[in-house]
Amino acid sequence: MLSLAMTSPTEESHFTLCPLKLMGIGWCPGCGLGHSIIYLFHGDISNSFRAHWLGIPAVAVIFNRIYVLIKARLMERNQFKSLT
Repeated sequence: MLSLAMTSPTEESHFTLCPLKLMGIGWCPGCGLGHSIIYLFHGDISNSFRAHWLGIPAVAVIFNRIYVLIKARLMERNQFKSLT
């Protein structure tokens, strides 16, 4: 998430491993989702929605998952400390 937040939202050409881009297809759902998240982190909500409409919900789901995992890890540590 941090790397997406620090990436430039401009459409500069760069090295890619995307098979659709390598075949010359202009739009890829995976790349569109990444661009959507980048635009969202830079505050450009309209371009975020234009790049991929699931970008905004994906960020909410990812941050929720990060929160749940951190909370579970902290609870696990607290239970381990109480046993010792």
